[in-house]
Amino acid sequence: MIHKILIANRGEIACRIIRTCREMGIRTVAVYSDADAQALHVELADEAVHLGPSPARDSYLHIEKLVAAARRTGADAVHPGYGFLAENAAFAQACIDAGLIFIGPSPSAIAAMGSKRGAKLMLKGIPTVPGYTDEDQSNARLIAAADEIGFPIMVKASAGGGGKGMRQVSAADELPEALNAARREALQAFGDDTLILEKVVRNPRHIEVQIFGDQSGQVIALGERECTIQRRHQKIIEETPSPIMTPELREKMLEAAVSIGQQLNYTSAGTVEFLVDDELNFYFMEMNTRLQVEHPVTEETTGVDLVRWQIMVAEGHPLPDTDIYPAGHAIEVRIYAEDPATDFLPAIGTILHWQPPADVRVEAGIRSGDAVSQYYDPMVAKIIAYGEHRGGAIRRLDHALSQLQLLGLRNNIAFLRRVLLHPDHLAGNFTTAFISQHPELLSENESPPPAAMVAAAIMKSGGPQFADFVPASKSRPTSMAGSMAQHWRNNAFRPLRQEFTFAGQAYAVGLTPQGSGQYQATINGTTYAVQVWSADEVRLSLSLDGHRQSVTVVEGGNNEWWLHINGQAHALKWLSPLPEAGRSKVAEGSLHAPMPGQVRLVNIIVGQQVNEGDVLMILEAMKMEHRIKAPYRGEVKVVYFQTGQQVQADAVLLELTPL
Repeated sequence: MIHKILIANRGEIACRIIRTCREMGIRTVAVYSDADAQALHVELADEAVHLGPSPARDSYLHIEKLVAAARRTGADAVHPGYGFLAENAAFAQACIDAGLIFIGPSPSAIAAMGSKRGAKLMLKGIPTVPGYTDEDQSNARLIAAADEIGFPIMVKASAGGGGKGMRQVSAADELPEALNAARREALQAFGDDTLILEKVVRNPRHIEVQIFGDQSGQVIALGERECTIQRRHQKIIEETPSPIMTPELREKMLEAAVSIGQQLNYTSAGTVEFLVDDELNFYFMEMNTRLQVEHPVTEETTGVDLVRWQIMVAEGHPLPDTDIYPAGHAIEVRIYAEDPATDFLPAIGTILHWQPPADVRVEAGIRSGDAVSQYYDPMVAKIIAYGEHRGGAIRRLDHALSQLQLLGLRNNIAFLRRVLLHPDHLAGNFTTAFISQHPELLSENESPPPAAMVAAAIMKSGGPQFADFVPASKSRPTSMAGSMAQHWRNNAFRPLRQEFTFAGQAYAVGLTPQGSGQYQATINGTTYAVQVWSADEVRLSLSLDGHRQSVTVVEGGNNEWWLHINGQAHALKWLSPLPEAGRSKVAEGSLHAPMPGQVRLVNIIVGQQVNEGDVLMILEAMKMEHRIKAPYRGEVKVVYFQTGQQVQADAVLLELTPL
């Protein structure tokens, strides 16, 4: 019997495992790096052990430190979660050798499926995508194989997943660079740069099957999940059941998935991933020998707690002998700190305000005030909605996303809502190319409404007149009420002016207090009658010309003001009437680092002439490579960083003189 589990992971999955362990009466041990010293999973666990510096290789990927932490705290078992070492056979074996229960499949099953190449060679009777899986990894052999397969092809890292080390190549002249980039990324993410090639499947859907095995040899399937909506080959929306599934296709796919589990003598949770073409032929891609990010949608439709099952199977209990029949529809979105408008560039910084929605399932490992660092994946939460049918589940999820408030960092919430409500998505008509086929979904063009501008101006000016309009019988937000009321009494009814910018457009907001929470406001010459009804530290309830709305307003750094209104978040830049101190003019033609990271490759030298679109540098951050490309034809004047050096966000990387 397991009494204490060390969770060899972080963030929302660590918090998820802790909740199930509490329900089962099992104590938990969290682990953390320097960057996660104040993280939510550390606070929730019964105990916590510091692993070391922030880089994953020195903390969450350090097998010896994790095993030592389990021994030190007297843990019986280790749960790897997903990501990091969850599919590392050496880690599973090290836990077993230390007398610990590894909550997952056997090391041999992990090793067998840890290589996409090896998995395709060993499985019998399973349809696979035509491609190249031989041992010869030379560029010459891979290029020749690609010519034999025919373009377009997919270059894939044999180890790992999550879109790391994956490239789609349309023509032969693109292949050498794609091979080199995929190798670098795979080596960084998985420690293995072995590649395979696959023929691109026409109009593919990405569908996976959740399987589960116990120690008696029983393997069952708990239905399929549709994971086709992706960016950077990484899933962002998952649902069950799949909109394209027929009874015949489901039966064949579930049989194939169970067969794979039986061939492996598989135990615990696993996911078999398939591609389905436009004629409903399916092909095995890979098997993830762990819990998946999207496991909650299966839990919502089956009523099964997959983490509880993992623990029970690890203790030797058999799977329930009753049949499981999924019912209804569940859909999940992944919330990322990233900017869809800039090719999903990850965002780093402090979460100023986090307010999750009510009445739906939320999996998160963050709070207001937490930091999103450069060291780990930028996914911060998952939102899951259930309905009796697909349309109802999507409607509930969209409403929940309209209530979700994540302020202080660029994020993908509004983008996800646009995807969910796109006619093709609503109709179930999409492929893995959906996002690239609809670039209009990436744009953030909606300007903040007038109520948001007025709310920002009021809060920037010191806040509303609490003392004049909050009834004495009601409580006041003491941290603001006194200071703000005093501010407004000192200023009497003197007109005030604040100026903001959004998407390059300036908005001048004039405020004339009129007492009792009333103002006359002007925005770029348009006048509104304003009434503030209530307020606290971050929220105003106000009406403009009788239209009452609630606005969340949070002040960030660098003169930014973050707002949430009508289900949308906006970031305004406040324009100071005074010159900003400490701002130096950056040389024209310089290229900046879009985020903190490490220089992985420098392709140029001083004096070299480059063409528009040439890759000048490659930065690595948040497990992904980011290419710095020449914006025009020019000559390299200065190179400030070299391979291996760390850079901070907005650092000048090099200077380029136009030609």
